[in-house]
Order: sequence, then C-alpha cells, then structure tokens
Amino acid sequence: MSRTGLLLAPLVAGLLAASVASAQTPAPQTPAPPTPAPQTPAPQTPAAQPPSAKAPAASGAKTTTARGKSAKPPSRYRPDRFAGRAGSYYRLVWGVDSLGVKWAESGEVLRFTYRVLDPNKAKALNDKKNEPVLIDPQAGVKLVVPSMENVGQLRQSAPPEGGKSYWMVFSNKGRLVKRGDHVNVVIGAFHADGLVVD
Repeated sequence: MSRTGLLLAPLVAGLLAASVASAQTPAPQTPAPPTPAPQTPAPQTPAAQPPSAKAPAASGAKTTTARGKSAKPPSRYRPDRFAGRAGSYYRLVWGVDSLGVKWAESGEVLRFTYRVLDPNKAKALNDKKNEPVLIDPQAGVKLVVPSMENVGQLRQSAPPEGGKSYWMVFSNKGRLVKRGDHVNVVIGAFHADGLVVD
C-alpha cells in the first residue's frame, strides 16, 4: 500500500500542478481584456463629430452658391435680353426695342412684337415688300406670316409711329417650334437673332 501510495503521490502532485496551472491561466486572461478599451472609443467619437459637423456646413455653402447661380439668370436677365450691345444696336440701327416672341393660340402661331422708337429707322419692319421669316435652327424650320383671304397677311404694315408697339404672326402648324427655343426673325435686311420663345 505504501508503494502504491508512493507511486500515486507524484501523479497526484502532477495533477495538482496541472490544475493549479489551469487555474492560473484564466486569471491572467480575465485581466487581459482591458477596461480602458471601451473608454478610448468614447472620447474618440466626440472628437470625430466636429469634422462631420464641418462637412454639412461646407455642403450648405455649396447649396447656397448653387441657389445663387440658378436664381440669377431667370430673374434678372430674362426681362432685358437686349439691355447690352444688342439692345443698343436695335435702338440705334433699327429704331426699335422690346423685341419678343410668344406662343399664341396653344402654340399654333407665334407672335413677334416690337416697339418703335424711331419711325424712320423702323420702316423696313412694316414694309409690305419685305417678307418676314421666323427661323428655328433647332427644329430646322422656317415659319412665314400666313395670309387670310379677306384680311391679308397677319401683320401690321401701316407706317410706324414712335412709342407704339407692333406685331406680326407666324404660323406654327404642328407646333414644331417649342417654348424656350432660340429663334431668328428676318424681315428684309433686319435680323433679330437669338430671341427666346416665351
């Protein structure tokens, strides 16, 4: 019995040492995951927020500039299309201003209007000998002034008077010329290029 006890003693001691070693290994594993690890992300997240706050501010600035760009052309430049060199050209050479082309009768006709400033210079626009033509380069069409049996051409051909507005109508069958198209009106030597159809 004593021999077996002596033989078992080293085995028991080995088992105890293994159990102690196994008991010691988890002890270092539990402190191994540091508690400061969750603490370090917490301060990092607020630090990461200010740059993201700056990004929306920059994007907001872009939208304001984009709004500014989109707001300027329609509101400020449409009413006075010929306020610059073109406007002075038509006033000085042809004695007219306030040129415009509008859709009428649901787009079946286009109405070209102008105001006479100098009747002598504007005679060519009301001269019956000059056949008016409206050209749309985008649609590839030329429109003419229609003629009615009892009325004649749908245009004003009386001698122009200063301060009065005059008009002529172009047939737009099939509505080939659309709103927003840039068209040219030619009446003899008179050329009005780049008029926008309203």
